[in-house]
Amino acid sequence: MMIRNGRLEGFGSSTSSRLRLTHQPNMFDHTQHNPLDMMSGNELAMISSTVDDFDSKSGSEYLEGGSGDDQADPTTQRAKKKRYHRHTQHQIQEMEAFFKECPHPDDKQRKELGRELGLEPLQVKFWFQNKRTQMKTQHERHENTQLRMENDKLRAENMRYKEALSNASCPNCGGPTSLGEMSFDEHHLRVENARLREEIDRISAIAAKYVGKPMGSSYPLLPPPIPSRSSLDLGVGVQRGIGADIFGGGGDLLRSLSGALTEADKPVIIELAVGAMEELIRMVQLGEPLWVTGPDGATEVLSEDEYMRTFPRGIGPKPFGLKTEASRQSADVIMNHMNLVEILMDAGRWSSLFSSIVSRAMTVEVLSTGVAGNFNGALQVMTAEFQVPSPLVPTRESLFVRYCKQHSDNTWAVVDVSLEHLHPSSPPVSRCRRRPSGCLIQEMPNGYSKVVWVEHVEVDDRAVHSIYRSLINSALGFGAKRWIATLDRQCERLASVMASNTFLADPVINNQEGRKSMLKLSERMVMSFCSGVSASTTHTWTTLSGSGAEDVRVMTRKSVDDPGRPPGIVLNAATSFWLPVPPKRVFDFLRDENSRNEWDILSNGGDVQEMAHIANGRDPGNCVSLLRVHGVHSANASPNNMLILQESCTNATGSFVIYAPVDIAAMNAVLNGEDPDYVALLPSGFAILPDGPSVHGGGTAAVGSGGSLLTVAFQILVDSIPTAKLSLGSVATVNSLIACTVERIKAAVTSDNA
Repeated sequence: MMIRNGRLEGFGSSTSSRLRLTHQPNMFDHTQHNPLDMMSGNELAMISSTVDDFDSKSGSEYLEGGSGDDQADPTTQRAKKKRYHRHTQHQIQEMEAFFKECPHPDDKQRKELGRELGLEPLQVKFWFQNKRTQMKTQHERHENTQLRMENDKLRAENMRYKEALSNASCPNCGGPTSLGEMSFDEHHLRVENARLREEIDRISAIAAKYVGKPMGSSYPLLPPPIPSRSSLDLGVGVQRGIGADIFGGGGDLLRSLSGALTEADKPVIIELAVGAMEELIRMVQLGEPLWVTGPDGATEVLSEDEYMRTFPRGIGPKPFGLKTEASRQSADVIMNHMNLVEILMDAGRWSSLFSSIVSRAMTVEVLSTGVAGNFNGALQVMTAEFQVPSPLVPTRESLFVRYCKQHSDNTWAVVDVSLEHLHPSSPPVSRCRRRPSGCLIQEMPNGYSKVVWVEHVEVDDRAVHSIYRSLINSALGFGAKRWIATLDRQCERLASVMASNTFLADPVINNQEGRKSMLKLSERMVMSFCSGVSASTTHTWTTLSGSGAEDVRVMTRKSVDDPGRPPGIVLNAATSFWLPVPPKRVFDFLRDENSRNEWDILSNGGDVQEMAHIANGRDPGNCVSLLRVHGVHSANASPNNMLILQESCTNATGSFVIYAPVDIAAMNAVLNGEDPDYVALLPSGFAILPDGPSVHGGGTAAVGSGGSLLTVAFQILVDSIPTAKLSLGSVATVNSLIACTVERIKAAVTSDNA
């Protein structure tokens, strides 16, 4: 790594035409500056008595004084005069340029910068500290100015209302109006003004009590909460755009909760959120005997008896018929801590980041937006549906409150806790209750964050198919390990998208805009696949044929005005089954273009060539590829017009191989950097999960002994006319297609594994 022209340069480049991150170790090296460091957080600096002088110098001077003991001695103060060092214009320009890239340089960077500019590392440190303090002071002054302007505006508006009321006259006699003769508009203004004043006082009291911040002139008034929405509003709430037509108006849980929250519920929700935050912090900090090692030797699971002794109150006893799933996992991820907090507090971005786990999410009501311009104290009621990528595992719906709190300068926590018990129904709409669950996020150097995740639910899992029972019971299906692994994988992917210094030597992808457009198109493809493969409550699956675990489940939907899908009737077919083969073996087989003709009926025996390759993670299997089929001998396939966009991704809890045929003209537009949102895609692919925790010494003769759970899913346009009827012939063709694909995969991987 070196510093040149005030900028940190330390990312390697590869001369290979294939952009694999394994050839660029610096992109994910914790010791290097990474391009995702868009927001390094606020570092609190002590403001000295020389702030005014510091402001006038714009960070170009620093104060050289004695130690704290010397300054406390008046004799020493007289003996030693304060000395100021004025930096040269060149030094200031170089440090200003470096500050824009990295406002928090580490020791190595300060030494290197000081060496180039002829300064001591301590001088560089003081300059950056003063510069950060200056930026913070300017930001606070700007905020205070805005608040004063808003306050003056409200005061002037209030005076106008008072003047209008005092000058009001009776329309009949022209005299002053009495209270009973006030016009309707004026009366409405007075009522609304009183209501708003009560709302502000109530929220101010809540913030002062639970957030720990007095509501003074330093903080803006919190806006009134969003009123409870009707059932129509809930149907068009915050969702991911992908698969919105599949989700429709939401599940039974959303409909049952329409208008259920009352004013009397809100103080109870606040008390519950504060208690949940305290419990989450303790669960993050405590070790044995509360947490014990799980069956895989790498996951921490909760001791239920010890939990009841440690937290005797909680949210009440476990309902009859529910079982406990609780686990804890931690990792360092390549994302700034404040960026992660912002994503978690936005239902749409949160569900997009965890699209393989969260099938849909919605913010029902915002009780507090936080104070001081950030999410400290933010409180919102949400609902979400959690999934495993298989039609054989029911999704889990939950209504919960999400609370965010800053615990120190560089540590934040976000906690969820269920609210279903506020309005219990019989029979219950949701059979999943979230006890305090969430994560503690700590800022790390170079844009990394340390995340400790706790997932604690009580659930009725009797509808889970037997081949998935071991996976779910071991907390790998919905547990903390899967959340952390997914977060780590997605952070790697985002770092790859944001990288601006990636060496482009591929003849197909020869510009940065084309690379980003292709990654964006692939991301939409993955989200569309995940949204349609699970047993969501918004899906109406129909079993076609087969028996046991290899039933083929199908559903249909109509696509009319979605520019990302071809118009017409789309048939979605999926099936899940067990293979006595390790997941890595299945993943490597399915993602390899050289073995694609062994299972892919679309290629029809033709050779498949990888035209372009974008690596987007540490593992070689994490990549986006553009494939082309040669030598297709079929009247229904044209070798000159068929390209295949494919993304493969893997982590410790599961893998995906997802692909979609793409028109060559549309793909050329994407590679030229044009908007990929209008490229029509119908993704198909595979979700590969372990059949249970890895146990040393286990064979591969039964479920739960090191095999794989494979889900195969297709999205196929069966008629280009949205108003057409679905024919039995189309259903039979899709059923035959998926059955043939399953048999080919079984034959290939089991024969190679024998």
